[in-house]
Amino acid sequence: MIKNIVLDMGNVLLDFNPEFVLSQFCSSEEEKEVIRQELFHGPEWKMGDRGLIKDKDRFDLVKGRVPEKYHQALRNCADHWDICMKELPGAREFCEKVKALGFGVYILSNASDLFYSYFPRFMPLDFFTGVFVSADHLMLKPEVEIFETFLKEYGLKSEECLFVDDRQDNVGGARQAGMQAVCFKGDYEEVIRLAQGDRIAQ
Repeated sequence: MIKNIVLDMGNVLLDFNPEFVLSQFCSSEEEKEVIRQELFHGPEWKMGDRGLIKDKDRFDLVKGRVPEKYHQALRNCADHWDICMKELPGAREFCEKVKALGFGVYILSNASDLFYSYFPRFMPLDFFTGVFVSADHLMLKPEVEIFETFLKEYGLKSEECLFVDDRQDNVGGARQAGMQAVCFKGDYEEVIRLAQGDRIAQ
């Protein structure tokens, strides 16, 4: 029986879209490409999500790989990338609905320390039964350890949790930890049907 719905954040609830950020601060395709590769695809991004660096330190760590003429755009992207983190249509209503249906509603997200600045603009943290941010625990999805630590932290049974993520590798990690999991394709009603269907089947 599914009792808990465990949600990724980016591209499940909020629109993580680096291309929007680049379009706001970069003036050429070359500038976009350099900053895309070095900031968003560089090692510091995962380091932030793993809690090894603070979000505010990312510019200084990346700038040495970026031509000086692009440093202002890089700083703007590094300091204000969260402007893209707008709620997806239907996300708030979905969270409210599954909570009203009696499910525990959890966040389990790869995110840096900046999470606590932008996420509450979407919904207050205390709306959720639990919030588990990777940077706080020095680990990342899809590592099995993060799912096992999450389950232990909240005293949950893996088989009673439905994990929802837009990345198939993260879904695989959750399944390795014994959780039921689905790769999110934008259909909140499908998630509800799966959770309720499991209840009916049991």
